Amino acid sequence: MIAPVSDVFRLPGYFRFWLGETLSGFGTYITTVALQVLVVLTLGGGAAEVGLVNAARWLPYLLFGLVVGALVEGWRRKPVLVSTDLARGVLLAAVPLLWIADALTLPALLVVVALVGALTLLNDSASQSFVPRLVPRDRLLPAHSRLDQSGAVAQTSGPALGGALVSLLGAPFAVLVDALSYLASAVLMVGVRVAEPRAERRPRGRFWRDVGDGLRWVYRHRMLAPLAVSTHGWFLVNSLATTVFVTFVLLELSLTPFELGLALSAAGAAGLGGALLSTRLGTRFGAGPVVIACRAAMPVGWAVIALAPAVSPVPALVVLMAGQALIGFAMGAENANEMAYRQVATPDALQARTNTTMRSINRAAIVVGAPLGGLLADAIGYRPALWLAVAGFAVVAAGLAASPFRRARHGDQRL
Repeated sequence: MIAPVSDVFRLPGYFRFWLGETLSGFGTYITTVALQVLVVLTLGGGAAEVGLVNAARWLPYLLFGLVVGALVEGWRRKPVLVSTDLARGVLLAAVPLLWIADALTLPALLVVVALVGALTLLNDSASQSFVPRLVPRDRLLPAHSRLDQSGAVAQTSGPALGGALVSLLGAPFAVLVDALSYLASAVLMVGVRVAEPRAERRPRGRFWRDVGDGLRWVYRHRMLAPLAVSTHGWFLVNSLATTVFVTFVLLELSLTPFELGLALSAAGAAGLGGALLSTRLGTRFGAGPVVIACRAAMPVGWAVIALAPAVSPVPALVVLMAGQALIGFAMGAENANEMAYRQVATPDALQARTNTTMRSINRAAIVVGAPLGGLLADAIGYRPALWLAVAGFAVVAAGLAASPFRRARHGDQRL
């Protein structure tokens, strides 16, 4: 039996956790716009440089992801969440300081972004495995639905506000908002009260066996294995598409940073609708059908974007917002169902390793896909690169639909 969404905020500590995640997510969407505009308009980069910055953010997942999952399994989650939020706030505050000192170059920005990415890796691993300790298992779906709803609101207003702040203050100073959001999140997390079991001391030589256990659990599971492989492919194609999107909008369609933010905000507005319906859809149709249907919507949304006209700003913006809205709705409806299914299927002792194994390889796919998208856009053009992404999304959806995951249902998490 899945508990109602309205019950989740009554759980001790959940509201503070939810609010901290919401604030930091809001700041992240502002920075996503600010950094990419900074690369293109402030540092004079192109699609390839945007791809490098996107890849740098996720490079730590490729290098250290599997190791971090096993490490976090042996730690209490709350101290990791607080310390990484504080450190990310300090690092992002360095961006405007470097700009003031006339020392903000692409290599310097790549270093800052990579360090923030390393801290995000730690935070993500702790955060995803913290939720099942904070929330009973029968409330995981509505708990993730609430997080997705607030994330969708942040995605709706964050890019538009980010574009406005970039236009008003400049891209380097817009990043300060994200720094402050991380500091606020850390303060809120300090007040979360949760009973975390003391980690058992690992026998010598056990660490690498734990890493292997996490890999085996994910890739030998009858349902989680096809989901994981499909999601890796989705992240590869999505990173290619989103890298091309920014330069396509700013350079080929000649829209402003604020208009870029408005286009991205459409995904957040529709994503809120998807998140609001995610629990009802998952309960009615099951996790598998919902996730597959949402992935089948992705190539349609990106095809709409690829058809955006370059004749004038208003028609282009309308088409871009329509494509982003379809993408956002699909992502909003999918995520809570995917996360709840995965976490209920996984025992507590394997939560951090399972989450970090999947997320690490997902983000490693971005390290490949983002620069590839930039190189393709510079070599063959923005629209042909977007059509390649459309084909990739279609393959990803078809592959998952042909797997056993199509029969996945909440409450029936079996090997």
